[in-house]
Amino acid sequence: MAARFKDLALDVLDHQAQADWWCRALGYVRRDSLTGTTDRPADWPVPIVDPAGVGPLIWLNPVPEPKNGKNRMHLDVIGDRNELLGLGATLIRARDAEIDWDVLADPEGNEFCVFAR
Repeated sequence: MAARFKDLALDVLDHQAQADWWCRALGYVRRDSLTGTTDRPADWPVPIVDPAGVGPLIWLNPVPEPKNGKNRMHLDVIGDRNELLGLGATLIRARDAEIDWDVLADPEGNEFCVFAR
């Protein structure tokens, strides 16, 4: 085995706001809230985790440039499209005869697929 899965990383402009958005969307929390870490500099990446310990750790990494093209890798989630739209996601493509999922984008345009519960 040459490698094993560790974490997911998402590059974003406003990593603090995006960490909050993804926590609301996924039911995650900032890892530091579980570990009691209070000294993380605000400009460092933000780790978010599933408090139940089921989902993967996700890092929200600050980058200086906006997203400018289709994601080559993306998240697939099980959830409610309308609830995610209500949180600020954008509908990119609705499920149809060709695909059995919705394609949404987070507030910074990062695409993700939503499968019905």
